[in-house]
Amino acid sequence: MSGKHVAVLMGGLSSERPVSLSSGNACAAALEGEGFKVTRVDVGRDIGRVLEDLKPDVAFNALHGPYGEDGTIQGVLEYLEIPYTHSGVLASALAMDKKQAKLVAAQAGIPVAEALVMNRFDVGNTHPMAPPYVVKPVREGSSFGVVIVREDMAHPPQILTSSEWRYGDVVMVERYVAGRELTCGVMDGKALGVTEIVPLGNSFYDYDSKYAAGGSEHVLPAQISPKIYQKIQSLALKAHQAIGCRGVSRSDFRYDDRFSEDGDLIWLELNNQPGMTPTSLLPEMAALAGYSFGEFVRWMVEDASCSR
Repeated sequence: MSGKHVAVLMGGLSSERPVSLSSGNACAAALEGEGFKVTRVDVGRDIGRVLEDLKPDVAFNALHGPYGEDGTIQGVLEYLEIPYTHSGVLASALAMDKKQAKLVAAQAGIPVAEALVMNRFDVGNTHPMAPPYVVKPVREGSSFGVVIVREDMAHPPQILTSSEWRYGDVVMVERYVAGRELTCGVMDGKALGVTEIVPLGNSFYDYDSKYAAGGSEHVLPAQISPKIYQKIQSLALKAHQAIGCRGVSRSDFRYDDRFSEDGDLIWLELNNQPGMTPTSLLPEMAALAGYSFGEFVRWMVEDASCSR
């Protein structure tokens, strides 16, 4: 594959544009180091014409959020018959829609938290479920728009009905699960290691915890019992398969072991386009499995196809 022309798709139109630019530039540099001809493409609404002019051999999808990981760009690439990385149209659309992904996961026997899907204006001034609970947009990533409603709050946060809300009118109200933040990647049909994410200075793994320098600590492998470690790996692989993902994915979990080792283990969501800087969670898991960052992105290019 060395010498092949790879178009690295990055930037895009979503709230996660800065994250995508970081991922895309890191992957482009690594692919150049692996001997590929690389074109960095800041994706706009003219992407179809741009790709027709470029005629790349492969598209490396480093987009995040709506239009980039929800099946939209995947459909464009299928239409243009350009092999691409990550999941296909249907799996991407399912993974991006938290309601549908949760339904599919539950049907596959994966433990999920109780949740309601409703219009944000219907949340109103009365709690839709007993607090604590979490309100999140159904089609956003990077923790954009996530609100934790604590037990001492008299009513839902007013931001939900404010004109400042920018994340769509449909939200998921989900039971808050206390405990540890754990995540597990899948690559080539096999589960990778389990990481515990420890936000520093914040009890919630929000945008700053994810992307700001020193925002969180990654403990890999996670210091949990072998039984729970293997269970998380099994559930991550099951979610990847149930949603129909290809290439790589990463599933997020909450694990409450305050009262027993078995505790309360809940699958939160699957990320079908995880962050891709060398210090992002998934590349760290690949490194534990023996892949350098360059080898990891090379594998993703070699795995690219249409009809995913």
